[in-house]
Amino acid sequence: MSNDQTPYIAMLTDFGLQDPYVGIMKGVIASIAPHARVIDLTHAVHPQNIVHGSLLLGASARWFPAGTIFVAVVDPGVGSSRRPIAMETRQGIFIAPDNGLLTQIMLQQECLSCHQITNPDAMLPSPGATFHGRDVFSPAAAHLAAGAPLHFLGPEIDLQSFARIDIPSAKVGENGQVIDGEVLYTDIYGNLITSVPCGLCAGKGNGWQIVAGQTCIEGIHRTYTDAGEGEPVAYCGSSGYLEIAVRNGNAALTLGLSDGQRITVRRLMGRGERLVH
Repeated sequence: MSNDQTPYIAMLTDFGLQDPYVGIMKGVIASIAPHARVIDLTHAVHPQNIVHGSLLLGASARWFPAGTIFVAVVDPGVGSSRRPIAMETRQGIFIAPDNGLLTQIMLQQECLSCHQITNPDAMLPSPGATFHGRDVFSPAAAHLAAGAPLHFLGPEIDLQSFARIDIPSAKVGENGQVIDGEVLYTDIYGNLITSVPCGLCAGKGNGWQIVAGQTCIEGIHRTYTDAGEGEPVAYCGSSGYLEIAVRNGNAALTLGLSDGQRITVRRLMGRGERLVH
């Protein structure tokens, strides 16, 4: 990012918008770096769900300009011994609690350096124990946006010392004919985002059957309108993962599925095989 560019700060939290927490964080940023441009990535991470936050951050960061400062706060251990950190990649800087929230970013990007946020001058005076989004993470991001170097925040720490969490992944069996996955999360429309990467079943749309709960879905389609009104449809979503929706409906409610529940993608033979050609 060149010196004449106004920096971006992208915010991801589980705070919601009904309380003033997000607005307060933005107020802190504006007080320190009034020219910073703040983007709300999302504040609808499932409460205290670090896996959900990590997945959303990983699915979104690459769409931002290089040099973006990301502030990610899903922090059920706030006030404990977990460290506040700032991790630098070629994409930008990720400021977050060291609780596994940056796991997906670490899987996708090369970590260049990381600093623990310890400098009192990088925080608000007398930070409290329950709102580090306000007292630690937002001011740290604002100081960087105002031109402070990364080492201003505190000492560099070992890149291997980060906390990591298990991110659900698909399991391929029977020579690629069966893929076992699960529902990673449900979006606001009730669409089910699964752990099955689109690349595992790309190019064979009509040759697959998806079993989700008590429902069998034939084929992997291009978009929602490939199904009839109220019917379930599987497709490769913008997340890069296989998704399940109900056209003009709510798949989570209709299929009775929620986060963590199993789905199976099976390669069809016979009639389904001929459909590919």
